Amino acid sequence: MPSAPPDSSPVAAPVDARRRRPASALPFQRMGAVKSVAGALAATGALIGPAYALRMGRGHSGSLPMLWHRAISRALGVRSSVLGTIESGSVLYVLNHLSWLDIPVVGSHLQGAFVAKSEVGDMGMVGFLADIQRTIYVERERRHRSADQAGEIARRLRAGENVILFPEGTSNDGVRILPFKSSLFSVVEGAGTDALRIQPLTLAYTHLNGLPITRNRLIELAWIGDMDLAPHALDCMRLGRIEARLLAHAPVRRSDFADRKALTRHCQAVIADGYRRLLRGIH
Repeated sequence: MPSAPPDSSPVAAPVDARRRRPASALPFQRMGAVKSVAGALAATGALIGPAYALRMGRGHSGSLPMLWHRAISRALGVRSSVLGTIESGSVLYVLNHLSWLDIPVVGSHLQGAFVAKSEVGDMGMVGFLADIQRTIYVERERRHRSADQAGEIARRLRAGENVILFPEGTSNDGVRILPFKSSLFSVVEGAGTDALRIQPLTLAYTHLNGLPITRNRLIELAWIGDMDLAPHALDCMRLGRIEARLLAHAPVRRSDFADRKALTRHCQAVIADGYRRLLRGIH
């Protein structure tokens, strides 16, 4: 058999390993973390004093947490907007959960107390800031305390306050919405809860650096499992400009449904449908 002709094409030059990385792995702005940290520290330094003074004086921190969340969001390069009307006054806000970024995004538009795992209260400055916002801590491992914790949430709602709940119980990869835990809706059952409203809201990150976000980029935003907060936060700060949308759905009451599980299914279905529409650009 005749031998193959010699290869006359030029020899490819060695490729820098960094240039072989996929585009999704390259940081949009290498100094983004420095800018974000500086902005976050400035916002915290400006607002934490007045908020702490109000708390020590047993006053309500009012809109200060919302101002802090807005400043933090801007420092992180996140721009968010609301579609629809957000109710207020004895409202249980129910939302899907993707990342730690959800907290400043949601806190920029909703005035209320978050429901969070008890571990958040032990996270140094994060826990201190959560205390200022009067976060309601839940100890999921201690079942015998669940009634007391649910009672505290119900008491806040009956007093006219708003409460922010992520009924998935954890964050996820953003590709889908996890099943909602019906046990978390027990706070709107029982005497004195008929007037309480439950408002489902869908949160979605829709654009990154002006382009519609892809599944791979959503996963980069997601904070799941045992991921350390600090490294993940630094990676997110380098991604660039993030756009988020908060879609407000019609509020409902527990009495509108046969039981708590039916209410849970309704909230999950409405939020999941809103999530698909937001990611497809359909409002």
